[in-house]
Amino acid sequence: MATTVSDVMTRDPETVEVSEPVVEAARRMRDADTGDVIVLDNGRVVGVLTDRDITIRVVAENKDLSTPVGEACSASDLQTVGPDTSLDQAVQLMRDNAIRRLPVVENDRAVGIISLGDLAIELDEDSALADISAAAPDE
Repeated sequence: MATTVSDVMTRDPETVEVSEPVVEAARRMRDADTGDVIVLDNGRVVGVLTDRDITIRVVAENKDLSTPVGEACSASDLQTVGPDTSLDQAVQLMRDNAIRRLPVVENDRAVGIISLGDLAIELDEDSALADISAAAPDE
């Protein structure tokens, strides 16, 4: 059974620079079949941008798709973990901060991302959340 974040994280996550337009982030999400990208500022992790962030902070506000990622991402009180962080610690951090994703950072570089779904699959494979998280995406 997995014990650390590195055992279950998605490696080599999609990233986007804070100054890039949200449309580019959306394309990367589409191409990688993911709902989030890690936001960088000159290579340093500064936030996470989700498909929901784009919907709520750009589309619903009638902003242009050239809006910089930095204006739409979730960046305040960013929480990250290292690859050697225990799964229990990651779960507690997510619970304490009511977050669904954690960038995994090593030597100031994004090396992965771990989601609530990843943890559900690993820690409670018979749960409804694990079933949903493991299912193939809708096309």
